[in-house]
Amino acid sequence: MNARRPLLGWLLIAPSLIGVTAFLILPVLLAFVVSLFRWDLLGTRDFIGLDNYASLLADGALINSLVVTALFTLISVPVSIALGLALASQLVRALPGSAIVRVIVVVPWVCAPLALGVVWKWIFQPSVGALNQILGVRIEWLTDPSLALPAVAFVAIWQNVGYISLFFQAGLSRIPGSIYEAARIDGAGPWPTMRYMTIPLLRPTTFFLAVTQVVASFQVFDMVYALTGGGPQHRTEVIASLVYHEAFTSSSLGRASAVAVILFVLLVIITLIQQRYFARRITYDMS
Repeated sequence: MNARRPLLGWLLIAPSLIGVTAFLILPVLLAFVVSLFRWDLLGTRDFIGLDNYASLLADGALINSLVVTALFTLISVPVSIALGLALASQLVRALPGSAIVRVIVVVPWVCAPLALGVVWKWIFQPSVGALNQILGVRIEWLTDPSLALPAVAFVAIWQNVGYISLFFQAGLSRIPGSIYEAARIDGAGPWPTMRYMTIPLLRPTTFFLAVTQVVASFQVFDMVYALTGGGPQHRTEVIASLVYHEAFTSSSLGRASAVAVILFVLLVIITLIQQRYFARRITYDMS
């Protein structure tokens, strides 16, 4: 009986394990292998070793894409998490109409990013766009180099706030009410309670959201492509756009794979840094 239990466990996880291997592990390994070749998708593959990486590191396009992606992440992720927490702290109070608001704020997240990009591109249009019509001014939101990236980040924030608030609502519902009752008895106001009690107790949720949102922001493509297609002076050319450009515009699958491998390594490093930061700051015991 004991000998069969490990086999039963492997059988139960086999469907998920096959999916992870086929769609996550193998593509990463294949991308690393292809990055060692010069290949235009149609001709022969020529092994060139690490030349693709050397040319990318010497090329300003990679550095520009990394800087743009980092700025996009620094704008969108912290603001999304802060607004999601503020929204969740209100929705968890179950005020009248909270259920309807909860549904409305989640709708952008379940919509296709490409469709959202098309809609917001119309909203941001300088001549007939809804935003400029409301403001009564003409602003080049998506063609001004100084405004394009903040405009794209705003759309990402608008899309993700509702999704983030759902997780914070779940985290807030797990905090015992006795903790807040003790804080009120001790005379703690709303801000000290939020700063010294709620936020520390929500660190497991914050850790999960920080990791997943950073990974998602470094991989964003379709929404940015629909909005700007790379933007003025490459100001919104995120790293995923560079992968697309190298693979399908320049027909250099080796360089595109090298960019993807560099992105993978960066995400692993960033995730490990986040895990190390939160490791000693997370509280799971709420008794």
